[in-house]
Amino acid sequence: MPPAEAGFADGTAWIDGRIVPVAEATLPLLDWGFLRSDACQETISARAGMLFRLDDHLNRFERSLAKLRMIAPLSRAEIRQAIHRLIAAAGFRDAYVQIIMTRGRPPIGSRDIRLCSNRFQAFCIPYVWIAPPAVQERGLHLHVSRRLRVPPASVDPMVKHYHWLDFEMALMDAHDHGAETAVVSDAEGNITEGPGFNIFVRQGDRLLTPRHGMLDGMTRRSVLELCAELGIAVEETEVTVDALRAADEVFLTSTAGGVMPVTRVDDIAIRNGPGAITARLRQAYWDRRGAGWHGEAVDYSSNPHAQQEQAS
Repeated sequence: MPPAEAGFADGTAWIDGRIVPVAEATLPLLDWGFLRSDACQETISARAGMLFRLDDHLNRFERSLAKLRMIAPLSRAEIRQAIHRLIAAAGFRDAYVQIIMTRGRPPIGSRDIRLCSNRFQAFCIPYVWIAPPAVQERGLHLHVSRRLRVPPASVDPMVKHYHWLDFEMALMDAHDHGAETAVVSDAEGNITEGPGFNIFVRQGDRLLTPRHGMLDGMTRRSVLELCAELGIAVEETEVTVDALRAADEVFLTSTAGGVMPVTRVDDIAIRNGPGAITARLRQAYWDRRGAGWHGEAVDYSSNPHAQQEQAS
């Protein structure tokens, strides 16, 4: 791993055009991103020095900005460069990068949202797992929350936003029930997504995954591509709570973990545990990423320590 620049061993942050140690990153108290959760983000991972689906992430970021009627103060090329510089300064080979746009704030005393100047921030930390590898090996325990997901008519789930109180309280409920994480459903009793992940269930010889009420996750998109390549039948459809509990296999997909098996839903053991299709897709996902699939090499040239290491 390239060495970090001084002070950046724990991570980096992009604040008003400067790269600072992640522990020193701050956000103005009056920014509506903080006061009103008026913000959007993208979480991008790098593995072995390769960013994954960066253009797809930037496309989705731009989609979120358009839906929220925000204007980026940086160009797409400048945001891309910032991502590379954050990783290079930290010297990470495996990284977790979040790019963020907040509403900013209007002049004090005004509530006219049109007067806000939108703000770009970002941070980079070592790669984050939703569940530690040991938990993934035995399979996660999942709680079906009684809480409902914020309806799409109120907050569009296709915007990668921070409206997470339903998720946060569902996680509290999950821990109370001895589970690692939770999934929430809509008002019709169909599961949607969980805190930072999409969900797939196997029913017989096909996979099912929710088709609405959730973010179109990048790892979900990758699994759909792998299914087409490997000849695995998959359908985007409504998935009921009963279908989840009766599934032959269940797995979660997330940038923070890839393909992760579930072996228990509340008090019900999934009959095949970490099943064969889950294992096949999990292996294929990491193998493809290791081979550079949808990859873009991190430009470490802005890190003088990395340049010295390469020269030696």
